[in-house]
Amino acid sequence: MPKKFLIFCLFFGITATFLFSQSKSSGKFKFRKIDNKAFKVGEKLTFDVKYGFVTAGIATMAIPRMRRIVGRNVYEITFDVNSVPSFDWIYKVRDHYETFVDEEGIFPWRFEQHIREGSFSRDFSAFFDQRNGRAKTSGGDYKIPPYVNDIVSAFYYARTLDFSHLKVGDFIHLENFYKDTVYNLDVKYLGKDQASVPAGTFNCIVVEPIIVKGGLFKSEGSIFIWLSDDKLKIPIKVKTKVVIGSIDAVLTHYQGLTGPITSKVNP
Repeated sequence: MPKKFLIFCLFFGITATFLFSQSKSSGKFKFRKIDNKAFKVGEKLTFDVKYGFVTAGIATMAIPRMRRIVGRNVYEITFDVNSVPSFDWIYKVRDHYETFVDEEGIFPWRFEQHIREGSFSRDFSAFFDQRNGRAKTSGGDYKIPPYVNDIVSAFYYARTLDFSHLKVGDFIHLENFYKDTVYNLDVKYLGKDQASVPAGTFNCIVVEPIIVKGGLFKSEGSIFIWLSDDKLKIPIKVKTKVVIGSIDAVLTHYQGLTGPITSKVNP
């Protein structure tokens, strides 16, 4: 059971890829522009984290406001995972992630991670100098590729992608920066499925991050992710297989969506 909450924190951030499309024109840096119809300020998603039939925690993903960083408009995005009071005596979790994502280009400028899991704690922060290709972290200064993601911004970028051209078995290549390294990871497209959760029944896209030992994830179990099969691509369900049983995150509430969730069955 230990460290599985961290897997849930990280999975949200591993479902994406990035584009190498920056250029310089007349001496002025020109950023990419992404047509984002997937999310907006005010969106909030809430999940129950379950181990078997037991609700062990609550996770929330929210976009509370727009901020201004280095002269750019950015989404302030938060991700929190907390164990419920009845589970705290077994394994207390209070995890907080925050990323600041460029409104036009959907790439991160700043990232914070504050982990409190049992007796373990970690605090990490990074500023992504996207103009000069450097990540300035609490541990050092590192070279990064254009538009590299953190573990949360990657998920929001993935929501803007078009999955309609993928065939079962196709892979999406991922690159995300964490601590001092740019990690590679492939996500396998498994096709479509229907998922029933407390928030309703949804037609979904199903993907599986391929976990590489020694990378961002450890080989602790397979992870399967159900995304709504519409322009919003919100996470509906996540299943992590472990030695005994599985840990599931299921959508319970959503609000502030940028448009109708057309994948919902009999809304």
